[in-house]
Amino acid sequence: MKRRGTPEADLQRAVVQALRIALPRTAIIHHCANEVTEAGPRGAKRQAILVGMGVHAGFADLMVIFDGRILFLELKAPKGRLLPEQEAFRDAVQAQGFGWALVRSLDDALGALADRGFTTRIAPALRRPAP
Repeated sequence: MKRRGTPEADLQRAVVQALRIALPRTAIIHHCANEVTEAGPRGAKRQAILVGMGVHAGFADLMVIFDGRILFLELKAPKGRLLPEQEAFRDAVQAQGFGWALVRSLDDALGALADRGFTTRIAPALRRPAP
């Protein structure tokens, strides 16, 4: 179901649903809720609690773990931009040898899996080089 004004959330739901079909059942697809959307002092307090519990600024939207591999997926709307914290997270995980991909479509997600050697039951569409 599409909701008005939530293109990234709509994309994330579609990607998670497709990955659950494309990957074996033993694969782990995880979303780490790393921010509180509640405004005001109560939201700030809850966010501070989460940070104290280990929430990491810029952490990717999805993490896929399967067959000894980890892939981080950052989902963005077509015109969405990475925040500096997200760029720092990307650089840190890539420097440690983990996969990271910017995903703007379902084809991007499936292509990222294929690019990093994940075996799926769905063939990705032919990919164009990123601009």
